[in-house]
Amino acid sequence: MDSAINIESLKELMPDYARDIKLNLSSVLQQEEASGLSLNQVMGVALACAYATRSQKVAGAVLGAARGVLTEEELNAARAAATIMAMNNVYYRSSYMAQDEELGQMPARLRMNVIGNPGVDKSTFELYALGVSAINACSACVVSHSTAVQSHGLPKAGVQHVFKIAAVLEAAAQALFIQGE
Repeated sequence: MDSAINIESLKELMPDYARDIKLNLSSVLQQEEASGLSLNQVMGVALACAYATRSQKVAGAVLGAARGVLTEEELNAARAAATIMAMNNVYYRSSYMAQDEELGQMPARLRMNVIGNPGVDKSTFELYALGVSAINACSACVVSHSTAVQSHGLPKAGVQHVFKIAAVLEAAAQALFIQGE
């Protein structure tokens, strides 16, 4: 992980054609009152999403920012969400895309114990999983985790904020990839 990079230096790496992404990086990593997300939740979602982008620079920058906000348990839960959802998103997205009802109803029989005991409260872990699922384009998981966080009282603006975090971090990774970073 590139620990020497931070959000400001990440923004400096952004090429001119990604100016919108550079500007959005600062805004999505802020707590928005209407979203209902705490700063810790925003940063945890951002970290899980940053790992999901598979960009060392994006993940390193967000980790640097998150270290000053998140507890060790929250850092580990973000890592766990990125990891378990990488598996789940492939499995459930594939099951859905097969468009075979019988296949879709078969038990996964994959170990997912971390979802039941993530080290943070269930609604926070659901937020992390929602952001990763958005990046990994798993509609089944997005629906499931979006419904779950709303059942815990998160307003739709909070779900939207998670989607914005995921979108901007994925775009930052794309911009860096295009320019060879």
